[in-house]
Amino acid sequence: MTATGKQDDDVRDLYRELILDHARSPRHFGKLPHMTHTAEGINPLCGDKLKLYLDVADDDTIRDASFEGSGCAISVASASLLTDMIVGLEANQAIRYFEAVTAHLVGDGKMHGRAPVDLGKLRALEGVREFPARVKCATLAWHALHSALRHDAAPATTE
Repeated sequence: MTATGKQDDDVRDLYRELILDHARSPRHFGKLPHMTHTAEGINPLCGDKLKLYLDVADDDTIRDASFEGSGCAISVASASLLTDMIVGLEANQAIRYFEAVTAHLVGDGKMHGRAPVDLGKLRALEGVREFPARVKCATLAWHALHSALRHDAAPATTE
């Protein structure tokens, strides 16, 4: 194995550990007592369900975020990573993360005319690209975020 191959394996292992950590001990889990935005997310193929809660200030800053629900480890970890990432962001910045994550996991990873976003810990989700059926699990919470910020009444879905 080359040094680069060993580094790639080490990085994959770190990302796997991050996913498992967020799946076992999700951050921001539970209903927010004061919320301004909410959305449901449903992945009918594997049964992932979540409800995302946001407290967005008048200046469009996301003051707090949380989620409830059940699903596979990837779905729970993605929702946990999402809530960690967006607290403190302005709504338009959170939408840019939605665009970047979905482009990275579903598409070619390019923002097509938009400035790139530093995904940081969200890169832990990249491993699901090797398992196309799991991409929907990883993007469910992000679709719920998009729906919540747009005040969509219908549940967000990955279909």
